[in-house]
Amino acid sequence: MAVEPVAAGHIMIATIAGALVIMFGAVYALLFAWSRVKSYPKLMIGAYLAYLLFAISVVVMAYTLHLNGFWYLIVAVMLLGYLLAPHGIWYLCVGTHDGASEEKQEEQ
Repeated sequence: MAVEPVAAGHIMIATIAGALVIMFGAVYALLFAWSRVKSYPKLMIGAYLAYLLFAISVVVMAYTLHLNGFWYLIVAVMLLGYLLAPHGIWYLCVGTHDGASEEKQEEQ
């Protein structure tokens, strides 16, 4: 398996795509949490739009860096994990805090 070098012009594209990955990933997490905390479901549309832009940025970065073969699987797992992780973390936090508030009420 030969490693294909990255063209000089692609390095800047990959760098910009990497910055967009960080930015859109943060916006997705922020809007997701804000939508849940404030019970404002319309913000979830913005969260999923940010995730879509995040995914596009990841694909652009992977393409420009010539990630092939096994790397496709790693990119796919990462995208799926970042889509589902906030849901799991939210339910974990809600479950943990609901249990803590029930214990506090029992003590009183």
